[in-house]
Amino acid sequence: MERKQYQLGDIVQMKKPHPCGSNEMEVIRLGMDIRIKCVGCKHSVLVPRAKFESKLKKVLRSNPSASELKAD
Repeated sequence: MERKQYQLGDIVQMKKPHPCGSNEMEVIRLGMDIRIKCVGCKHSVLVPRAKFESKLKKVLRSNPSASELKAD
């Protein structure tokens, strides 16, 4: 199975929506744990990477500025 590619600032969709009703989350920290922030209510959650990868449905929008930094 192909691993989903995500980076800082990406807007992702999880399998279950946040309790506020929004299904879009922004990746704001990467590491062993990943911090995601709800786009709707701005609540942030720290999730272990393994759990994040299993609950991730798809990347909705990639952060263009992060990909430019990687290219340099």
